[in-house]
This record gives sequence, C-alpha cells and structure tokens, in this order.
Amino acid sequence: MNVTISGHHLDVSPALREYVLTKLERITRHFDQVVDINVLLSVEKLREKERRQKAEITLHVKGRDIFVEHAHEDLYAAIDQLMDKLDRQVCRHKDKVQDHHHASPKRMDASVS
Repeated sequence: MNVTISGHHLDVSPALREYVLTKLERITRHFDQVVDINVLLSVEKLREKERRQKAEITLHVKGRDIFVEHAHEDLYAAIDQLMDKLDRQVCRHKDKVQDHHHASPKRMDASVS
C-alpha cells in the first residue's frame, strides 16, 4: 500500500503526517484491499484574515476509486471529519463487494426433503 501525503500552500510537518497516518489505520483495519492512498492538505485564503483548511483523500481500492474532501477552519478537525466520511464510504463499499448471494430456492427445497 502506497501512502502519499502532500500539502498545497502548506508544509506538512512530521506531527501532521503522523496524525494522518494514525487516522488512516482505522480505514485499513476495516478494509485491507487498499492499493493506493493520496492525501492532499491545503489552505485557501478566502478574505483578508479568513482562511479555510481543506483535506482531500483519494483511496484506490481494487476496482474503484473513493474520493472524499472536507473543509474546516481547523485542519485537524477537517482531517477528523474527513476520516469519518471515508470510513462510512469504505464500509459501504465493503458491503457491496462482499458476497450476499443466498442459495437458490430450488436447492433449499431439495436439501429439506
């Protein structure tokens, strides 16, 4: 699994990098078929003193790319809420991928009699 963490108008400190990696452990614990992860942390200047911190993640799993983004005034809060969204999407994808097929009614009747 390749993890790329980059910043746009922002230097990614080792503490920030470690924070993102610890949050990603929760995702990989749920779903281990992750191929590639790209994280982009950015700061956008809206007005004179107003700034918006934005976190985006692209998760490449077998057969699909999952993209999530979230913006907040605090970058750590944006990362927390981003990981919550990503966790829900990964769980939903995992449910779709798992085999939910049941035995056909013909085979169920044959085995009962």
